[in-house]
Amino acid sequence: MNYAVVYERTPNNYGAYVPDLPGCVSTGDSWTEIQENIREAIAFHIEGLMMDDDPVPEPRMSVGDAMMYHSEVLAESDIAAPEMETTVKLVEIDVSLRQTASAT
Repeated sequence: MNYAVVYERTPNNYGAYVPDLPGCVSTGDSWTEIQENIREAIAFHIEGLMMDDDPVPEPRMSVGDAMMYHSEVLAESDIAAPEMETTVKLVEIDVSLRQTASAT
């Protein structure tokens, strides 16, 4: 599965979230760290859904959809967004491996 991930670089750190997996977020001090952290967060999020017998949402958003979603969220926010750089990338997660791992 390929989930679109929104990465934000602010003056202080990096943040990331997955629009197709509400609540799946992470932060990090560097570009490398945030990429590792969000991959782990996605796997952990999916594993938790599976352990609770909840459905794992199929990835629906493309990179373009996720960027548009992010722009809309910022526009609707009453909070002034700090100067940030936004990048959206697809992150591949093998759900079948997570299912096998959680079943043992």
